[in-house]
Amino acid sequence: MDTALPTTFKKSPELTSSPLQRVLYANGLSIVLLFTFIVLLAAQSFTGWKVFNQEQKEHGEAAITFGQYFATGHFVEATAENWESEFLQMAAFVWLAVHLRQKGSPESKPLEGDEEVDRDPDPNRPGAPWPVRRGGIWLMLYSHSLTWAFLLMFFISFLFHAAGGAREYSQNQIAHGENGVTMLQFMRTAEFWFQSMQNWQSEFLAIAAMVLLSVWLRQKGSPESKPVDAAHDENE
Repeated sequence: MDTALPTTFKKSPELTSSPLQRVLYANGLSIVLLFTFIVLLAAQSFTGWKVFNQEQKEHGEAAITFGQYFATGHFVEATAENWESEFLQMAAFVWLAVHLRQKGSPESKPLEGDEEVDRDPDPNRPGAPWPVRRGGIWLMLYSHSLTWAFLLMFFISFLFHAAGGAREYSQNQIAHGENGVTMLQFMRTAEFWFQSMQNWQSEFLAIAAMVLLSVWLRQKGSPESKPVDAAHDENE
């Protein structure tokens, strides 16, 4: 006689594992993503340092240490301009998905009707965050806090991109016998906006591809995909 429990009644790893295993299981996605980010940032930093020192050598200037490289415009500009575009993409997508629809995409709300995320917040709901319980201005801010957080990170990255870019641009100008520029002067150059736009356009292309490809293509088990047997015109 098979005494195995039905799948829906099997104990979750969160109930049967050690505390550490439960933490890893409950936060596995963010842990893997952040670990991958750190590894790739370290690889970018190391290879960028090598590139920078090679350029220094070609211009007859002294090489710098790996630690010194993190303060250069070369590192700050390259890193911040990529972060800037990612945060802009996410802020735009979070906000646009509130107001716009795409038939058949799981990244969009249904064409008609409301979803759970559209309901009015209930301060008496168990576990409701304190801004919800407090109400007023706190609730208003919290109701849009995800978009505002991404916009804030975009703005900070944008400024770092401008500051690092100005430093790198000035170094190249001086190497060619010309004057350096301030951050505001750099932001008025075509170079600054070229750097920004080439990243911004790619991010909007990527998210448009996600929205559209998910109408017709599937990935079993992914919350970013519809069920494999779902019709193309279904949103969930």
